[in-house]
Amino acid sequence: MFMRAGLLFSPGCIEDTHVKNWLFAVGLILGCTPAAFAGEAENQRAANAVRVLHDLTQAPDKGLPSDMIANAYAVAVIPDVIKAGLVIGGRHGLGLISVKTENGSWSNPSFISMSGGSIGFQAGVSSTDVILVFRTQRGVDSIVHGKFTLGADASAAAGPVGRSAQASTDAQMKAEIFSYSRARGLFAGAALDGSIISIDNDANAAIYGAGVTPRRIFAGGVGTVPNAIVDFRDRLEEYGH
Repeated sequence: MFMRAGLLFSPGCIEDTHVKNWLFAVGLILGCTPAAFAGEAENQRAANAVRVLHDLTQAPDKGLPSDMIANAYAVAVIPDVIKAGLVIGGRHGLGLISVKTENGSWSNPSFISMSGGSIGFQAGVSSTDVILVFRTQRGVDSIVHGKFTLGADASAAAGPVGRSAQASTDAQMKAEIFSYSRARGLFAGAALDGSIISIDNDANAAIYGAGVTPRRIFAGGVGTVPNAIVDFRDRLEEYGH
């Protein structure tokens, strides 16, 4: 239960995704995590990720280079990441990750979560869309096997922007993961070191069935998937060509 305008209310009655994520971030700051929100809509999460990928196509000259997607081993999209803080800050978001299969197509996505904290002068709440481009298999394997920390378990760098990734600096090209964020307007490279990425097993079970592992999802070992999941794969195919 939470207090708002002098009244108590339950997260289960909240429909707005931004408000839900904000409450989760507040929980991180206070050192506690609210109970899982009733009726979490995994399909809506996928639809939000499709929206983020769609927005990439609107400004190819000033956003994430399409050849980044084309040459990636995996891509993670975490829409509406909420960052809130007052001296001690918290970050939380829910998204999806797909890997490139042996035949060059994109896999069904696994659901993931991203969280993190920081200490320093800060105040307020912000919402950003985050995209992570994995250039090697190592980082994805770490996520599948357990929690993965950007910058600690694999090198990460703010990704290049523009029509082509060829303008990347030497430091960027040595990174295993490129990170991007968009608070409003165009995407830009972002430093997200310290963020923890983990598999959202409950969301995977809600979409693919109980006991289905991320590796099975990536390998195509699942049955019929919702349209929002198919749309996510299709958008990756579209933007990566």
